[in-house]
Amino acid sequence: MTTPFPYEPGAAKGPVPPPECPAHGLGIGPGGLRRLYGPEAERDPHGLYDKLRAEHGNVAPVLLHGDVPAWLVLGHSENLHMTRTPSQFSRDSRRWRALQDGSVAPDHPLAPIFTWQPVCVFADGAAHERLRGAVTDSMGRIDTRGVRRHVNRYSNRLVNDFCQQGRVDLVSQFAERLPMMVMCAIIGMPEEYNDRMVQAARDMTRGTATAVASNAYVLDALTRLVQRRRREPSDDFATWLVEHHAGMNDQEVSEHLRLILIAAYEATANLIANVLRIVLTDPRFRARLSGGHMTVPEAVEQTLWDEPPFTSVFGRWAVGDTELGGQQIKAGDALIVGIAPANMDPEVRPDLSADMAGNRAHLAFSGGPHECPGQDIGRAIADVGVDALMMRLPDLELAVEESELSWVGNLMGRHLVELPADFAARPPQDDKEPPSMGRPNPQRTDWEVQSTVRNTTPAPGRAPVPPVAPAAATETATATTTTVEPGGNTAFGPSTVGHIPQQRGASGPAKLWRAVSRWWGGS
Repeated sequence: MTTPFPYEPGAAKGPVPPPECPAHGLGIGPGGLRRLYGPEAERDPHGLYDKLRAEHGNVAPVLLHGDVPAWLVLGHSENLHMTRTPSQFSRDSRRWRALQDGSVAPDHPLAPIFTWQPVCVFADGAAHERLRGAVTDSMGRIDTRGVRRHVNRYSNRLVNDFCQQGRVDLVSQFAERLPMMVMCAIIGMPEEYNDRMVQAARDMTRGTATAVASNAYVLDALTRLVQRRRREPSDDFATWLVEHHAGMNDQEVSEHLRLILIAAYEATANLIANVLRIVLTDPRFRARLSGGHMTVPEAVEQTLWDEPPFTSVFGRWAVGDTELGGQQIKAGDALIVGIAPANMDPEVRPDLSADMAGNRAHLAFSGGPHECPGQDIGRAIADVGVDALMMRLPDLELAVEESELSWVGNLMGRHLVELPADFAARPPQDDKEPPSMGRPNPQRTDWEVQSTVRNTTPAPGRAPVPPVAPAAATETATATTTTVEPGGNTAFGPSTVGHIPQQRGASGPAKLWRAVSRWWGGS
């Protein structure tokens, strides 16, 4: 086992070479440590994880861009311990010794990922609770049914753009576009959706020479949005953060919007592409899906195990000297949450071919107090998007050999460059505007009386409808829905009376139900 780094931060001086530099393309760096970047890491990350696990166990020393050392946590239980113990492993990047000694410069290719910002992912304790609470509360105001309607609409709009051509690149023409369209609408800036936003969102997490500029482009658009929402509140996520009782300032709101936009976009774009790749390359997987033996949400969950959208998350920083997975960690050391290797930990998945349907123990969305708060939105975009695409183009077939597919990798993940597919050309479909998805679900009060018969699925949280009495099974009548509003006003609207709940005998409750029914029916 490797004890404290034989190659310490600060050993490498001078400017950080770009990731594409041929001199840094070799897999082994100073101190004999393996690089977590470069051709080998991008070409076969799972192979690299296997080598690191064999050489060091479940926690391995690695090198980041510029040959800056860090620890990659490979084990499932070790990752859970690290993410669930902020007292030992902080999210505050200012603790990083490599920053303190100057071996990591402000223009480092990974700066957009690790530079401290006033956001919940870099906070612990009370500060984290305040900021995370604002995000969680605002997430709770999103109408998920409205989101699904928008996802379906945007999916069909994208399909309309290429359905007459008979060929499509499912990455650039669908997977990379759909999440940004939806997220821009949720946040409150649909007018900012364009190719430049998509490119900047993908670029800023790759550790490229242009990552810092891409980050600035995104943040500038979000800053303008926050300033506009201070003046002109609307029914969107940006306004909810601005108006939250946590009292976030403009910088805090802008940075949180950036965090949510980029994390949700990158994760969901990769997830959609990965699901579609598996559907087009694995006949058994597709047969189970098309045959009804697997639902799209189950396919998405299986993909979150096998091909998580983020392979790793940087980072955590050791609060003090400690031990993890048999390794001696020094105060100020950087650690990386190894999502993909943890999902394939032999102690958790001895058989990687086993069906993981219904099992959500994966770490695709990290864990602990910093677990992704928007994971259900990401799942909804992927579920509905893939389903809408396959409904429109059920005859999609991979247009190239599977061996011709290629990926672009980075510290946080890898994604398909292209996924070309053929299908029978068909005409576009009508695209109608659905209701706004930014409107929060109305909260039902204890004083609201409504019909028990509905043509739509009841909203979550409504009381279950009692069983129907056989004698009243055919009784229906027209009545009025009465709602007593908080201010004491009473609103009336037409509704349809349902069946009388069944009672055991001619008891007081039964008589009461009959009286209510007669009054409700106007008799």
